[in-house]
Amino acid sequence: MNNNYKTALVILLGLFSVEPQAADSAAGKARAAACQGCHGAAGVSASPLWPSLAGQSAAYIEAQLHKFKIGERENPVMKPIAEGLSDADIQNLAAYFVGLPAKAAGGDPALAAQGKDKVAMCMGCHGEKLGGNGQFPRLAGQQPAYLGKQMHDFKSGARKAGPMNALAQTLADGDIKAIAAYLGSLGN
Repeated sequence: MNNNYKTALVILLGLFSVEPQAADSAAGKARAAACQGCHGAAGVSASPLWPSLAGQSAAYIEAQLHKFKIGERENPVMKPIAEGLSDADIQNLAAYFVGLPAKAAGGDPALAAQGKDKVAMCMGCHGEKLGGNGQFPRLAGQQPAYLGKQMHDFKSGARKAGPMNALAQTLADGDIKAIAAYLGSLGN
């Protein structure tokens, strides 16, 4: 065996012998103190401006924080916060929020009844109970005004996510309001 081959083999074996660092939800809880003002003390937002993070999947939280950090997703509040997070911080925050119970935000009951029949198209990506699916977020229990804004942003192209941009183009303003009200009314 030549030396280059041996060196490559040692490096390759070394890569596989390193155990990944497990996320630390306690460290995530400590780091989440900065998140409470917008996303709520237990990850449940009381504001229609900000999403609830409780019960979101770790994959979704990690992906969004990375997008804010690199500027792929624009938000003047989240960008500087995300820029200050290490990869371990992001994993720890995700581990913390995934373990918190989600709650229903509520929604206009009449609009929610109209929206119930319109959400089947959401279930393919966001899960049968709309509680999220990997990198697709939990929609159940989010603030209706927040969801409505996001759908309008997808529709206008202000927020980018190929399938959502195309889907939102098919929704009338009334559909968006009804869907958002129904999603907000869903609990755990």
